[in-house]
Amino acid sequence: MNINQLKYFVAVADYRSFSKAAEQYFLTQTAVTQQIRKLEETVGAQLIDRKTRPISVTPMGQVFLKEVRRILMQMDTAVQRTREASTGITGTLRIGYTNGYEHSDLTVKLRRFHQNFPNILITCHRCNTDILAAELVSGEYDIIFTWDSTNVCNDESVEYRLQERVRLVVAMYASHPLAHSTGLTRADLKNEINLFMSPSSTGDSLADEYFIRLYQKAGYYPNILLRSSDVESILMMVSAEEGISVLPVSCIRRLSEVDNLVFVPLVGEDEVEEILAVWRKDNQSPSLRHFLQMLE
Repeated sequence: MNINQLKYFVAVADYRSFSKAAEQYFLTQTAVTQQIRKLEETVGAQLIDRKTRPISVTPMGQVFLKEVRRILMQMDTAVQRTREASTGITGTLRIGYTNGYEHSDLTVKLRRFHQNFPNILITCHRCNTDILAAELVSGEYDIIFTWDSTNVCNDESVEYRLQERVRLVVAMYASHPLAHSTGLTRADLKNEINLFMSPSSTGDSLADEYFIRLYQKAGYYPNILLRSSDVESILMMVSAEEGISVLPVSCIRRLSEVDNLVFVPLVGEDEVEEILAVWRKDNQSPSLRHFLQMLE
């Protein structure tokens, strides 16, 4: 038994024809017929019923066919991975992402990348934006997904790409008087206790200043009870009815349990947050280059 015999058998089973299988492999019908007979002798069972028109696979052949398809697929995978290793498509991809972005579709992208490049180890780390920016510049990460609250994109050593523009929502407890609204503005939140979602640990980042200006544009300064970059803790406090919070919809997309929480869209042209993919210009990692191509 050899690999060619297995391939010929699959072709005969698929086409239900010796002649068409022979055409696929640029062989004579006689050659394919002989190889299938040798395969049947080796297996010790009749695989093809030649009395039917068109020919068909016998019950024993169906069992064998299922296993042969699996074997051929495994062989293709082995060849592909060996070729990837020989061309240098191995290594690691170190990814950092801002708090809350784990609920985005980043996991879908990572899964697709892993399926295409199984020899590349993907490591993921969640941090606030300050640490992400600093450790990207120092070489700790290959790429980060972040709000640019630290002006890292003005650093000449990095390149960046807009990953997505994320709408903002108001997280409220279910019994809140505004919880059934179809949309809210910042002006509607004037009298609310605010659990301020910040991407930074400093509390005075560019992103914080941007959103504070939006409150001031609405005519007031928010009553901030807490500043935090910990999305889960903020949502727990909202659920406990301690206040409301404004946060990107990417932070709540994949929440499986939202006890006593309601999310109302925040309306307005400026009520978005830009998520950026940022990497160092001098990073020549093949893993990073392949990942960037996939993101395109």
